[in-house]
Amino acid sequence: MKEKITIGMARMHAEFGERRDFLPSFVARLIRRGAKVILEHGYGSGMGFTEEDYRKAAPDVQFAGHEEIYKQEYVMVLRCPVENELKQLNKGATLISMLHYPTRPLRIELLRSLEVEGISLDSLKDDNGSRLVENLKSVAWNGLEVGFQVLRRSYPAPGMEGMDRDPIRATVLGVGAVGAHAVQAASRYGDLQLWQSLAKRGIPGVQVTAVDYDVVRNEKVTREILSRTDILVDATQRPDTSKVVIPNDWIGLMPEHAVIVDLSVDPYNFGVEPPEVKGIEGIPQGNLDQFVFAPNDPAYERIPDSVSKKNRRHVVSCYSWPGIHPKACMDLYGNQLRPIMRMIIEKGGTKSIRPKGVYFERVIARALLSRWKGYEQSEFVKTSDKRVEKRNQE
Repeated sequence: MKEKITIGMARMHAEFGERRDFLPSFVARLIRRGAKVILEHGYGSGMGFTEEDYRKAAPDVQFAGHEEIYKQEYVMVLRCPVENELKQLNKGATLISMLHYPTRPLRIELLRSLEVEGISLDSLKDDNGSRLVENLKSVAWNGLEVGFQVLRRSYPAPGMEGMDRDPIRATVLGVGAVGAHAVQAASRYGDLQLWQSLAKRGIPGVQVTAVDYDVVRNEKVTREILSRTDILVDATQRPDTSKVVIPNDWIGLMPEHAVIVDLSVDPYNFGVEPPEVKGIEGIPQGNLDQFVFAPNDPAYERIPDSVSKKNRRHVVSCYSWPGIHPKACMDLYGNQLRPIMRMIIEKGGTKSIRPKGVYFERVIARALLSRWKGYEQSEFVKTSDKRVEKRNQE
C-alpha cells in the first residue's frame, strides 16, 4: 500500500505585498487525492480567504504555526524560503518551490548540506524542455499595465488620451518568451479594456519596436530608437548579468515623460565578482510593496554608488509581476500543478518516482535537486566560466 504523504503549505513573508497562497480548491484536490495537508495559520488571508473558507472546501485540512509547517515531510511554498526557514527543514524533507537551480548555486549547496530534497517548480519541464509551471504572460501584461498607468500620468499635452497625439512608441528589448508577450501587451496598453476604449474613440494606438542583442549592440541605431521611445521594456535574458544592455548615459536620450518597464528584474548583487547589475543601468529594483518609482524616489539613493544613476526616468519594476493579481496567478499555478501533485501523491512521495517512468514521473525527476547535476551545466553558465568558478568556491 502506498504511503500517505503530509504536505505543509507555508505562507510567504518576503514582503507585505506578497499575498499569494494556493487557493482552497487546490488544497481540496490534494486531500481528495490522498494527501494530508497542513496549512500555516492565516493561509490565504492576503487574498481575502479565511480558515473557514479552506475548511468548507476541504473539511480535513489542518492548520499549524509557521515553525511546525517547516517540520513536515513535504513543504510547499511558491517562492523559495529564506535561509533561516530552510534551516528549519528536517533532514530528508522535500521542498516544493521555485528554487531556480541554474542561477542559485549557494541555495543548492545549502539544501544539499541540510540533506533536503527539492522539487523546483521552475524546472518542471516536458520532454522537449518547455516549462510546465510558468506565468510569463502575466509578467508581461501586469508589468505593461502598470507601465501605461504611469505613462498616462506623465504623458505631455494633449495627454495619452488626446485625439491629436502621435502613436505611442514602445520599445521591447528581448524577443524571447517574455518579450513576445510584451510585444502584444504593449500594443494593447497592457489593458484590453483601455485599448478597446481608446480604439473606439479613434485615438492613435501604440507602435511597438522589438529589438534583440544584435540591434542593441549597434549604439547609433539604439540611441536613435531610445530618443523616440515613450515606454522602454526590458524583457532580456542576459547570458552575463555583469554587463548592462542599456548604459545610463543612453537613458538621458529618452523623452522626459518616458517610462521604463523592468520585466527581467535581475537584482543588483555585489556579493560576487564581477558584480551582477540590472540590464538597464541605474534603475531601482522593485517588489510587491513598491513597484513604481518616480525619478526623485529615495530608492535611487539605495542603488550602489558604483552604478551610474545620473539619468533617471519613471520606472516600474517588480520582483514578481504575476503577484500583482494574486488570485488569478494562483489559479493558474494550481491548474498547472494538478497532474504533478497527483503523481507525487499517488506514488507516495518522490522516492518512488522513476526517472524513466511515465510522462509526469519524468517531468518530476528532472526537477529533483538530487538529480540536478551541477550549476556549471546550465546554459546560463556556459557563457561565463570564470563567474561559475568563483561562485562554486563561495
